[in-house]
Amino acid sequence: MSRPTPLRDVHESLGATLTDFAGWLMPLRYGSESAEHRAVREAAGLFDLSHMGEIFLTGPQAGQALDYALVGHLSALTPGRARYTMIVNERGGVLDDLIVYRLGDEEFMVVANASNYQKVAGELRERAKSYDAVVDDRSDQYALIAVQGPRAQEILATLTDADLDGLKYYAGLPGQVDGRQALIARTGYTGEDGFELFVANQDAVPLWHAITAAGEPHGLRPAGLSSRDTLRLEAGMPLYGNELSAELTPFDAGLGRVVKFDKPGDFVGRSALEAVKDDTPRRRLVGLVARTRRVPRHGYPVTKDGVVVGEVTSGAPSQTLGKPIAMAYVDTGAESGLAVDIRGSHEPMDLVELPFYRRNK
Repeated sequence: MSRPTPLRDVHESLGATLTDFAGWLMPLRYGSESAEHRAVREAAGLFDLSHMGEIFLTGPQAGQALDYALVGHLSALTPGRARYTMIVNERGGVLDDLIVYRLGDEEFMVVANASNYQKVAGELRERAKSYDAVVDDRSDQYALIAVQGPRAQEILATLTDADLDGLKYYAGLPGQVDGRQALIARTGYTGEDGFELFVANQDAVPLWHAITAAGEPHGLRPAGLSSRDTLRLEAGMPLYGNELSAELTPFDAGLGRVVKFDKPGDFVGRSALEAVKDDTPRRRLVGLVARTRRVPRHGYPVTKDGVVVGEVTSGAPSQTLGKPIAMAYVDTGAESGLAVDIRGSHEPMDLVELPFYRRNK
């Protein structure tokens, strides 16, 4: 049985197609997913992300506990800032990718993916045992609403007197939005500017309606999981279970920059990651742009001269490029003459560096 978010009735009233995602009943689309995608690129989209997990670490050694538990240097964060990081196993395999917010001197919030947050909470509890820190999974207490797109700030500014101009990318601040207490974070998963609003469950519905009303003159549309996936694909952002897994290290995914070997002390997976940090990965994550209209999908083989040299991890038609695109792991050195085997037909692909799309700042 899929769990509903606090916004289920709103989604149903909007005629959303609902689907199970990581055990949650989530809106796949409200109408045209291409229109939702374009709205985020050109104006703004409104997303329900209440399936994400919020895990708090508090106490005098919360920062040190996170330094040991994760690959990043989280104790170096100043209050109000956030950082993208990962939790790995002893072999260096990625258990989840995370965003960590430092809310105060002794308080951090770890945001985990819906499919992994219970596992992440369990790992954090185990890894924090020898530190003066408390791990508290508060995922059931929070709804998460995102406003993403070039007009997101303009829309949100009508509902809050928080200093949105001064809020940097990957930073957050507490504030009132439509009179409701929220953590306002300048983060997102679309490649656009935007904000993620962490609020109490009971505030989700009235806040959604307030943002909808404020955004209507600016072209805001509700947007579902389908458009969120194509937006993050264009932006070259990895999805756990596709580009990231426990069988891959951050270096395999081209994200070795998140591993901080220069932080003090040990951390889980350090030895395994140090052993491979200077190696050339057997495969690397690349972007593929199709020369035909056929769409490469997750799991399709990538070939060169008829020989399999990789596998597609994510693929979809790109509304922005007007062509099908994909991310794929491809054998290092196999960088030309690539094709994707789409039901027996080897469709030619051009290899490009990620991301496919960068917004104008």
